[in-house]
This record gives sequence, C-alpha cells and structure tokens, in this order.
Amino acid sequence: MATATKDYGLFIGGETVEASGDLRDVYEPATGGVLARTALANEADVDRAVAAARAALDGAWGKTPGTERSRLLHALADAIVANRKELAELESRNVGKAISSVKAEIAGAAENFRYYASAIATIAGRSASVGGSLIFYSLKEPAGVAGQIVPWNYPLMMATWKLAPALAAGCACVLKPDPQTPLSVLRVAELATEVGFPPGAINIVPGDGPTTGAYLVRHPGVDKVAFTGSTKTGGEVMRLCSDPIKRLTLELGGKSPNLLFADANLADAIPASVWAIFASAGQSCEARSRLLVEKSMYDDVVAQVTELSQRVKVGDPLDAETQMGSLISAAHREKVHGFVESARGEGAEITTGGEIDAGPGAFYPPTVIAGAGNQMLVAQEEIFGPVVTVIPFDDENDAIRIANDVKYGLMATVWTGDPGKGHRIASKIKSGTVGINMPYTAFPGIPFGGYKQSGFGRELALETLDLYLETKSVVTYTGTRPTNPFGL
Repeated sequence: MATATKDYGLFIGGETVEASGDLRDVYEPATGGVLARTALANEADVDRAVAAARAALDGAWGKTPGTERSRLLHALADAIVANRKELAELESRNVGKAISSVKAEIAGAAENFRYYASAIATIAGRSASVGGSLIFYSLKEPAGVAGQIVPWNYPLMMATWKLAPALAAGCACVLKPDPQTPLSVLRVAELATEVGFPPGAINIVPGDGPTTGAYLVRHPGVDKVAFTGSTKTGGEVMRLCSDPIKRLTLELGGKSPNLLFADANLADAIPASVWAIFASAGQSCEARSRLLVEKSMYDDVVAQVTELSQRVKVGDPLDAETQMGSLISAAHREKVHGFVESARGEGAEITTGGEIDAGPGAFYPPTVIAGAGNQMLVAQEEIFGPVVTVIPFDDENDAIRIANDVKYGLMATVWTGDPGKGHRIASKIKSGTVGINMPYTAFPGIPFGGYKQSGFGRELALETLDLYLETKSVVTYTGTRPTNPFGL
C-alpha cells in the first residue's frame, strides 16, 4: 500500500476549494495508518455551498433541459466506470471493506446514474377538464436546493442514491459525507465537472454531524433534506427540519430478520444467510442480523452457520480473495464487542468469534450467537457489525411475531420451499423490502426504504423522483368566461 498522503479540500461551485477550518486526518481502518487529510466544512463553508447551489438553480443548471440532464448523468456514469479501479482502491482503503465488494458497489453507483438518466423521461405533469370551460394542467418543478447527508459504510454508493434522483429532477445538491469517508465522492464530484455539469450543481462539504450536518439541515437556503444514518440521529434531523418546515426523507437503522423454515433448501439458504450478515462486515443497515430458525432444525443450522462463518476469509481489503475487511474504526469495534459481551452476560452462547484479535487494524471476526431470545439487547438493537443472533421459532405465526417484534422494519428474507407460504409471510412482515429465497437487497428501480423507525420515503425508484419535485397546478378557462361572481 502507498504511504504518501494527500490533502483533500471541499468541492464548491465546480471546483476544489480550501475550507475555512482545519484539515483532519483520514485513517485507513485496516492498518490504523493515515490515508489522507481532508478539509472539514464549517458554517461559512456551508453558506458558500448553498449559495453556489442556488446560483446554479437560478443560472445554467436551472436552464438545463431534461434531455441534457440525462446526457450528463450518463456521462458521469461512464466516467465512474472509466475510473473504477482508482475509485475502488480509494473506497476500499478508506472504509476498510473488501475490494471485491467495493467493485460491485462502484458498478452499482454507475447504474444508479444510468437509471435516473433514463427516468427523467417519466417526469411529466397532466391536464384535464374540470367541468364546463374550466381546465387545468400540472407542472413538475425541482424542489430546489437539496441538502443530503450520507454515512460512512457505503460512501460512494449512498451518495449516488441521493445525487442521482435529485439531479435528474433538476435540483442542485449540497452533500455532506461522513468526515471519516469523504474521499470517493469528492473524486466523483471532480469527474462531474469534467463531464460538463455546471458549477454549483454538485457541492460536497465533509464535516461532523452535530455541527456541519445540523447547520446544513436547518439552513434557510435548503429546501429538501435527505438523510441516511442512525435512527437516533434521524429523529434529530426531523426536529431540525420542523422549523422552518422542510421536505424530508429518512433512511435509518434496521434489525432485519432472516426467516429459515424447515422446508427450505438449506444448501442455498445457509450460505446466503452467512453472506447476508457478514457482507460489509455487518456494517449495513439492512444486514440480516437476526437469523430465525424453525426449532426442528435449530441445532443443525447453528452448527452449519458456525462452520461457514469460520471459513469467511477476513483480511487485507485490497486482497482479491478477502471476503470481509475491517470495521470502520477501533472505537466502533469496541462498541460491537460490547454488544457481544452483553449477550454473554445474558446467558447466550458465542459459537464462534466474539474476541478482539491482536494486531493492527479494526478487525473483528464473524460472530455467531446462539441460545438467544428476541428480547435480548443483541436482538433488539442495531449492532452494525459482523454479529448474527440465531433465534428459534415454533411455527409460521411465531416466526412472523418474532420478525415484527423490533422497532425497525427495513429488510427481511424468507427461506421456504412453499411459494404460497413465502408470499403469505411477506405480506405480514412489517418491512420495506422482503426477499423470498434470495438474500440481495437493493436494485435500481425497486423502491428501498423502511417501515416504523427505519424511516420513510423510498430510494432507488421512480417514487424517489417525486421526493425532489414540486407539483404546480395551473387552472384556467377556455371559451366564454362566467359572469363575475361578485357582479362587479
């Protein structure tokens, strides 16, 4: 790995600029070494970014027709693909994630731009006769300046989930990445300028949540807010958006269930269940961290999941053979380990993992917790690490009850050999997405979002465009006007 560090600025008005504040070290989680230094935006920098976005809306970007916006989004997708090797290595080193996973995320980021480039053609109002000589037509207009906040676990992919629909709708964006992981999206902003996006259409302001993020959310020049992160922080974002009232989308936490029935094909279900928790080292809002297993095969499934978990290759994120990299930081690892210790204290069995390995980096082993009940802390709270809790259930109704018995409702997976059962259960689980006999979660065109405290609004789909659009109704008469109702 290279040892030289690079300084990164902010991206405002179509160019890299210096911040008003200090530079902060950005660490490489897998080694603990300094990867780069990045500028952190303060309130004055956010003011600059919002002003640049507003100027873009009032100027070149606001005058850009849909066909040209589509061309630019396709061009940015092409640029991401052309620079995918650079972006993948940057992302892998910055997040500590296995590069095999990151490559798929980079491809997905490009596809997000392509999807919304095509979806622009669907933006249209409608017209109708209201009765007599009265008619109306509606217009779809950009909501304005979008303030967007993304977390550290999928820095580039989550950024495209926000940027692509907003830009397709004609909004100008001020995006705040997490200060731990800003590097890839700063590079993509440079690529956007290179392919022709007008200055100010995309602005990137890394910074802390309680300062930079809070100021961006409540900024009077921001019309629409989109946030991905923890449920607790999402609640604070809602409060900040209440005065003045702003349009808001929240994609928050999860404690997603994976329901495994005795009639399932275990040869498919068990490896997929292991992937569904340990991909991204469990640092994913939709990670299936609760494995609910029919009692008749509980012990056998625990044994198989334990054995497969021990075979997951953990190591250097840049090694093509690595399946799971490190956690984002040593501090986060301690938090994850604290949850595992709480399970020990409540009498659960750790069948594999559960110990902090010696050596550099923030690595934590794949961990399986058996003999657990759904009311345990590890089954109720989002751990955000490579920890799966295996919970038995009696029958279909019991499985549904346990699946829904958390405050979240983001993702669920059902494994069964009975198609009717699969669809019946899917209809009863309170979750934004339910997979039947497949573990994958997010595809362009399929709405992604949560029930309950997992948030509201949907991403990745046509419905997302409406979240960045205003509808204006224009009403008029045709033919003879009616008599003045006041007789004046």
